[in-house]
Amino acid sequence: MKAISIGLLGLGTVGSGVVQIIKNHQDKLMHQVGCPVAVKKILVQDLYKTRMIEVEQEMLTSNPDDILLDEEIDVVIEVMGGVDDTKDYLITALRQGKHVVTANKDLMALHGSELLTVASEYGCDLFYEASVAGGIPILRGLVDGLASDRITQMMGIVNGTTNYILTKMSIEGRSYDEVLKEAQELGFAEADPTADVEGLDAARKMTILAVLGFSMHIDLEDVQVSGISKVTEEDINYGKQLGYTMKLIGYAHREGEKVEVSVAPTFLSNNHPLASVQNEYNAVYVYGEAVGETMFYGPGAGSLPTATSVVSDLVGVIKNLRIGVNGKSAVTPQYPKLLKGNNEKFSKYFLRLHVKDEVGVFAEITSIFARHGVSFEKILQLPVKKNEVSEIVLVTHRASLTDYDQILQELNELPTLKEIKSAYRVVRKSL
Repeated sequence: MKAISIGLLGLGTVGSGVVQIIKNHQDKLMHQVGCPVAVKKILVQDLYKTRMIEVEQEMLTSNPDDILLDEEIDVVIEVMGGVDDTKDYLITALRQGKHVVTANKDLMALHGSELLTVASEYGCDLFYEASVAGGIPILRGLVDGLASDRITQMMGIVNGTTNYILTKMSIEGRSYDEVLKEAQELGFAEADPTADVEGLDAARKMTILAVLGFSMHIDLEDVQVSGISKVTEEDINYGKQLGYTMKLIGYAHREGEKVEVSVAPTFLSNNHPLASVQNEYNAVYVYGEAVGETMFYGPGAGSLPTATSVVSDLVGVIKNLRIGVNGKSAVTPQYPKLLKGNNEKFSKYFLRLHVKDEVGVFAEITSIFARHGVSFEKILQLPVKKNEVSEIVLVTHRASLTDYDQILQELNELPTLKEIKSAYRVVRKSL
């Protein structure tokens, strides 16, 4: 019984987890796929560094061709990260007839359609479950579990770093800078946290989800993105007073044939299923026309949770190998890309304003909203002890993004407005 031979690109946190699972779960894998599974070669940058898992020295190589051009290697697992060189490696592997499993969200968000096309041309599988939400089988859930349904909405917490930061700010009342530093020390945040805290990591994942969920070719630049670096303790505390929890939310919505995809710090009503997702955990809330509401929840990162998704994809590849159907699972997008205009995007909004403490200021503000047909759901007005300034906190009823942007512009033109301190989207239990 021929063993399936694996070439592994990368031996960091996730790569080590993959080696550990394949080694420790060999009996389970044998039962699942009917043959042994063995890692033959591992690409690393430094052959002699100390590693978190012991592997035989002869398994290591710094030359990618030792894996990509080895005819005995059946499957290439990519967990090294990077985009341009990594794309070239995977295209080479596919053209050599090797199946590919990757956890690389950046690569799949930017070049996924090209790689899937190459995989289809060469009769190879390309699976990428671990690229979104770590150990949560969300992609498999969309492609297989909800294949017969029409997905209309997906929203989720798909970045563990930002969820950890916002959880600590909310529960412990600490500042963004303080919690970010702690997250870096604990390894939840990178030394350069920009991709996480400014929403780019989440945007890449939402791109992948939108392509699969809506069967439409969505590009990363189609996603409206804002991050959490300007969220303050004051914002979070006002949200609490109004019954909201702050989360960085990826949001994808289809209405008719048009879609919108965005990532933004969002106030969720406390009874929303995502409001209780804390620390580094991820969750994706999916609404289908037939199934209704479903939620996928679990660890969004980490060595073994992510490696579990990688090895699950590997099992899928090997099962396809056994029955000779590799390269037939990729489905090209069904619908042409149609994006909503700003006048077709609706939400409720939270606004925190500092204004001059004068008679008639609130009337000026309400008249601006009234001209655009936007009313208020909640209002707080509080004095600020310095500089004769009042603070007004507003939560609007649903408004189009066109009206909202125009309202912000007109507010900024008011001589009585000192500053728009913050502005966030608001989502209640019902999307």
